[in-house]
Amino acid sequence: MPEPYPLSDEVKADILRKLVLFWDGQWFLKTVDEFGLEAAIRLNARVRASFGRIEMRTLLRALGKRRADDLADAIRLIATYGEVLMGGVFRADFQTTSPTQAEARIYRCAAYEGAKMARLERVDQACVACETLWDAWFQVLLPDTPLTVRYPMRQGKGDPHCHFVIALPSESV
Repeated sequence: MPEPYPLSDEVKADILRKLVLFWDGQWFLKTVDEFGLEAAIRLNARVRASFGRIEMRTLLRALGKRRADDLADAIRLIATYGEVLMGGVFRADFQTTSPTQAEARIYRCAAYEGAKMARLERVDQACVACETLWDAWFQVLLPDTPLTVRYPMRQGKGDPHCHFVIALPSESV
């Protein structure tokens, strides 16, 4: 067997990150071809939420945790996941503004960028999936903890960046 070409761990991670995004994009485009855009958007949201739960369970296992300690830890876990999946391409700001509220601002969304490149009649399909994704992540990270996620700004809806507000009821602290 020939000796493989040497690649640094950084290059390997970069290749895997790109391939995951390309796979996802191709899956979506082929689903559009087969079932139409609206059905593909609905199916993509279901798949993305399901995979989101897998992502957080996998991350928790890798860290030896059963769940997030609190909202601040959940936000830290999501930020960690963003760095693992996207590396330096991911541009976001995560803040825990109080024990019961956190905010995320996403300045570069690979799914939205991919949607624009696909030149479909809608570019908000990433937003539709994102609206179910955050709930799915928190179901795993903070199980049995009621919270709300609001989306006052989304790039796919014409805003300059995405802005999410995550809130726990005050009495849950």
